[in-house]
Amino acid sequence: MSFLISAAHAAPAAAPAGASMMSQLLFMAAIFGIFYFLIIRPQSKRAKEHRSMIDSLAVDSEVIFAGGLLGKVIRLEGDYAVIALNRSTEVKVQKASVISVLPAGTLASL
Repeated sequence: MSFLISAAHAAPAAAPAGASMMSQLLFMAAIFGIFYFLIIRPQSKRAKEHRSMIDSLAVDSEVIFAGGLLGKVIRLEGDYAVIALNRSTEVKVQKASVISVLPAGTLASL
């Protein structure tokens, strides 16, 4: 019967899988490190700075909020701030929409 089926020949021994597995783990760790230092860490730093700015809002702070409008904080109501855009116009905005706190006297100089 062996004349119909050729004998199987043993293949040469393959390289150990340990070296390949270790290089894959190092590659994945390097990719995670790149993502952490280029994306995750700077974003969390910006979020922390924004949170501290929001917590430091006080009455008479001059602010710019998300719509691009400038105003002065009249009063704080929980998660909201009432902003005076001019002498007769007041709007209520979420504190989180405040982009920047301006130095005192900025609105008077505009």
